[in-house]
Order: sequence, then C-alpha cells, then structure tokens
Amino acid sequence: MLTKKQHQLLLFIRDRVARDGVAPSFDEMKEALELQSKSGIHRLIMALEERGFLRRLPHRARALEVIKVPDSMAERPHERGPERGFTPNVITGNFSGAMPGASVKASAPQESIDLPLYGKIAAGTPIEALRNPTEHIGVPGALLGTGEHYALTIDGDSMVDAGIMDGDTVIIKRCDVAENGAIVVALVDNEEATLKRLRRKGDTVALEPANKSYETRIFGPDRVRVQGRLVGLLRRY
Repeated sequence: MLTKKQHQLLLFIRDRVARDGVAPSFDEMKEALELQSKSGIHRLIMALEERGFLRRLPHRARALEVIKVPDSMAERPHERGPERGFTPNVITGNFSGAMPGASVKASAPQESIDLPLYGKIAAGTPIEALRNPTEHIGVPGALLGTGEHYALTIDGDSMVDAGIMDGDTVIIKRCDVAENGAIVVALVDNEEATLKRLRRKGDTVALEPANKSYETRIFGPDRVRVQGRLVGLLRRY
C-alpha cells in the first residue's frame, strides 16, 4: 500500500518526466508536496523504490524512472500518517560537543519520529565522529520513550554477539550516565566514539566488546564520557 504522500510524489515525478524528460529536483518535490525538508522526500523515494514503483538510475543526476503506478485499490493511497520506512545513511558528525537530538514525549506506536542521524560509529576500533545535524531518519515511535534520541550507523562487527551487526542503525537515548553492563556510546579522550558495553570497577572504566575476536579496553575514569545509551535497533534486509 502507498501512503497519500507516496502516491502524490509518484504521480508528480511521472508527470514531470513525461513533460520535461527529466525528474524534478528535490526542492521542487518538497515544494509540490508542501514538506518542510528534503529528508522527507528522500524517505518517500526510498519507500517507492522498495515497493517497486520507482527506480533511480545510477551515475546520472535527477535520474528517476517510474516503473509502475497504482492500479488496484490495495495500492492506492490511504490515511496512515507519516511514512515509516527508513534507509540507514552514513553521515559525518561531531560527538565532541553538545549533541542535540529529537526530544520525544511518550509516543503512540503508530507515529513516526524524525531523529537526527549523526553518522558512522565503529563497533570495533573507535573512530572520530563528526556531526552533521541536517540528516534525519524516520523511526517508529514505539521504539522511543521520553527524552532526547539520535541515530547512528554501525561500522564493524565487535558487537555481533549482542545482535548488533555491521550496517545496522542503532537508536540512542542521550544521557551522560548509564548502569553497569549497559551498551553505550562512549567518547574516548574527547575525540573517539565507540559503541560498547560499559563496565566500571573501582577507578577504571572498561569498554567491552561482544565478540571474542576483540579485546576489552581499560581506561581511567577521566578518559571516557558516556554520550548515550542503546535503546533500539533498525535493520534493513
């Protein structure tokens, strides 16, 4: 089934390609659908691709091909609310400063919340993470509680035994403290971010992988800052 916005966008692209021979720009699509950001258009296009209605042609700018249009009542638009699909993206970000997220109150399961996607985080060796708060993904509200949340894309396999795979998108609740054993985003020496299980003992902090091929790293208490706690995971097959 298509949402109303998906249906509108598909027909708009079809008509513009037929008229001009080229697909409209993201700005034109955003204006036509009266959306606030181009990230919303991106999600709609990806959803139409996944459903087999639209195809993006590689190595060509603004190259969209409409494969089919809805021809049955089951595929016509319906009033379900915002698009809920998502596609993980790797975006540069900066964890060394403040990390604004989406502040969420208790949400109904049917709602979709736009979360900032702060980029690629190593689940193996820590990497420097840079911030770009202009990219967002839609996340089912059922995954979120109260507070501020953001999303990260996993790069690496050190957390596979915890069910976190390379390429997964993890949902993080922003916080600066976490209980022993929680999986957290940890900032090491104010410049490297990693996703690990947190263990504290005395004056030491251990960042523990969930893969026997990796070693637990031990730090002094002043070298590690918690940037958030894992609360959800999204995976695309």
